[in-house]
Amino acid sequence: MTSTDQKARRPTPEALLEQAATEGHGKLKIFLGAAPGVGKTYEMLSSGAQRQKEGIDVVIGIVETHGRAETERLTHGLDSLPRARVSYKGRILEEMDIDAVLARRPSLVLVDELAHTNAPGSRHPKRYQDVEELLDAGIDVYTTLNIQHVESLNDVIAQITRIRVRETVPDSIIDRADEIEVIDITPEELIQRLHEGKVYVRDAAQRALKHYFSPGNLTALRELALRRTAQRVDEQMLSYMRAHAIAGPWATDERLLVCIDGGPASAGIVRYARRAADRLRCTWAAIHVETLGHVPLTEGERDRLDEALRLAETLGGEAVMASGDHVAGAILDYARENNVTQIVLGRPRGDRWFDRFRRTSVDSLIRDAGPIGVHVVPGDEDPSPDKAVRIRATTEGVDAMPYAVSTLTVAVALAIGELIQFVAALPNISLVFLAAILFTAVNYGLWPSLYASLISTLAYNFFFLAPLYTFTITDPANILALIFFTIVAVLTSNLTARTRRQIVVAQSQVKTTTELNSFSRKLAGINDLDDLLWAAAFQIASMLQLRVVFLFPADGHMSVTAGYPPEDVADDADLAAARWAYDHQRAAGRSSDTLPGAKRLFLPIKTATGMLAVVGLDRETPGPLFTADERRLLDALLDQIAVSIERIRLAEDIDNARVLSETERLRSTLLTSISHDLRTPLASIIGSVTSLKTYFDRFDAAQRNDLLSTIEDEAERLNRFVGNLLDITRLESGALNIRMTRVDLTELTETALRRASRLLSTHHVAVSVPSNLPSVMADPILLEQVLFNLLDNAAKYSPAGSTIRIEAASAGKKVLISVLDEGEGIPPEELETIFDKFRRAGSGDNRPAGTGLGLAICRGFVEVFGGTISATSRARGHGSVFTIQLPSTEVVQHQSAEVNH
Repeated sequence: MTSTDQKARRPTPEALLEQAATEGHGKLKIFLGAAPGVGKTYEMLSSGAQRQKEGIDVVIGIVETHGRAETERLTHGLDSLPRARVSYKGRILEEMDIDAVLARRPSLVLVDELAHTNAPGSRHPKRYQDVEELLDAGIDVYTTLNIQHVESLNDVIAQITRIRVRETVPDSIIDRADEIEVIDITPEELIQRLHEGKVYVRDAAQRALKHYFSPGNLTALRELALRRTAQRVDEQMLSYMRAHAIAGPWATDERLLVCIDGGPASAGIVRYARRAADRLRCTWAAIHVETLGHVPLTEGERDRLDEALRLAETLGGEAVMASGDHVAGAILDYARENNVTQIVLGRPRGDRWFDRFRRTSVDSLIRDAGPIGVHVVPGDEDPSPDKAVRIRATTEGVDAMPYAVSTLTVAVALAIGELIQFVAALPNISLVFLAAILFTAVNYGLWPSLYASLISTLAYNFFFLAPLYTFTITDPANILALIFFTIVAVLTSNLTARTRRQIVVAQSQVKTTTELNSFSRKLAGINDLDDLLWAAAFQIASMLQLRVVFLFPADGHMSVTAGYPPEDVADDADLAAARWAYDHQRAAGRSSDTLPGAKRLFLPIKTATGMLAVVGLDRETPGPLFTADERRLLDALLDQIAVSIERIRLAEDIDNARVLSETERLRSTLLTSISHDLRTPLASIIGSVTSLKTYFDRFDAAQRNDLLSTIEDEAERLNRFVGNLLDITRLESGALNIRMTRVDLTELTETALRRASRLLSTHHVAVSVPSNLPSVMADPILLEQVLFNLLDNAAKYSPAGSTIRIEAASAGKKVLISVLDEGEGIPPEELETIFDKFRRAGSGDNRPAGTGLGLAICRGFVEVFGGTISATSRARGHGSVFTIQLPSTEVVQHQSAEVNH
């Protein structure tokens, strides 16, 4: 058994990972039909009933019978979960209750109409997303789907039927299906069902027959359904073969693989492969293999290889770059893993590359291909000469430095050899020259090492083989020794140089991988879109030596958002190409088939959710912008960038949704507060005024004074309410006008008490403010408002007749001002939120009047002064304590003196 056969009999890591990823998930079976009315729901219910007879727990998640009696009868023997009711625009819509299914956790749930759009307000916008959540929860799902709802076929079906289907499901949900059962009936049978009213009511059936349900349309849809199912079955077969290490091919269908090498016939061979694939009606791919010891391609060969790979993708094939120890082995490994049945390669034409391929790879392919067909074709050679189209701008000649160093190295080896010969007469003096050859091969590659081998041979002959100092050799043994020395030197040069190339390639790959990992970590830590785009532009520019710009749509046109080197302009041709690339999600501009006159090449940046932006790339030199390897690197970078952009936008959407939700909550709270705190005092004022106006003569002076006092109290309440709204608005808008000065707390307390006298009329007030208390730096008007709000809050939440205390004390460099009441206290869970806007203690009828803004205003004002405010409950839960901490003026003066000093 060959090493290739052994490798082919081992499951691939990708297959094992794919198999492991499905463990723990539910199984999905799709009943697929070409059109409505073929019997998908009927067959799904029948299968569900059969599974129930087998002892499986089966429930109906949601099924639409559309009034068909025979379908309705099948639901009677199955448990049906209640539907979720969603209110939308005055209507009640019924959807599958996914929470009920998850709570019930059946073994199998039946879900009709996979492409259905859920009512607004549902957990997921689409029903297929509900199904994915059920599968992730380990619940098996049976579902139904019509072929016109498959996203990738949307344009094709619109062209056939002239009807654009809006409800679609991504192909990924079909790729996830463990089983697809095609419910297939002939167009004639389906049309007969329409006539019998088994699909639509009679009027709708007649309209459908004239448009969608024509025999031609149904035949085309039927073929699409069968082909899409066959494609999925083929993918499952490949997964099975890889997971069980089965060496292909299984010739259930033709697959073609074309091998290209960058020779003059590469493009012609690709075109031949496309024609062959059309004749076989099969999928195909183009592959190029690089081995670790391969001879590097010339610039022209690299250009032709890149062009051939791009041509393969343009013609509908897949471009594959592979690596391995041997060309033939790598090709056959790929062919067996992907069930390839036919291999196409070019006929050798005497070129150096083709000579190698003919003597080794072609023979190995034919010998080891087994059941795979191998076709050697002439191809169409490019008649033009090998153009030196350079990807890089530099054009360098032969570097003389390696050869000079090689000469010097051999000279040093000669000197060492002469010294050793003089001292010890070592018989194997040639090893010294081999050391020089190895040194040259490791540091400078193949050709300098071959040069070192040549001059070492000459030096060894001239200085160490008798007769000395002549190139003549008289001893036959010395002739044989010189021949073997030359052979060993050349082989050593070649092997060492090949090892050096492998090391260089490995180092380059490690460097690229390291940079990609570093870039990925950098992107993960960026949460600002502008920063991300600048970092991405710099990364692409530094790794690929390109000039980069990112463009986003804005106000109907594309605008440059970021770039490296920094550039914020684009001409009309570039903007037109960027717009086209964004609208069509395809490349446009330089080196493309669309608007090639643009200076830059524009590539779309997109994810599964849609287009995000475009990236523009250019270089000052003409010719291709990048090689195939560089294009794959660019695609990897753009994929990371797209995911990061989507992550940032998703985070922004979540933040915006949170802000909108909070704004809506605040608006609702404010409206509720306003409706109460405006209506209640206004109702009292209006009632009092009406009573005075109507019954003025009947009221005595005391009654009239009571009504006037009510009007005054309620008017002051309204004034406080409006004042609180203005204060909180100024705080949040930053429009607060502050005049900081020294404030005497004794005087401030007296002023606040006089202003709150009416609020405190039913309470006892005790004040403890030492006369020698240091003053504080604050705005006296705003600080008085803080104290007033605390007294107002204490009065609201303390019973009549209780005592409200104001205490002040000095604590180190701080001055403490406390307001203590004898109310019910603050629950521990509300201590952290008591200063939030619209936060009020109590509930229902026990909640005191107010907006819930007073304490929020207190915190805002105190923090502006550089202080803090806190709330605690008093001992044994009798009342609460609000404490303000402000720096004393002594500390402020001391700091000021230090600054002046």
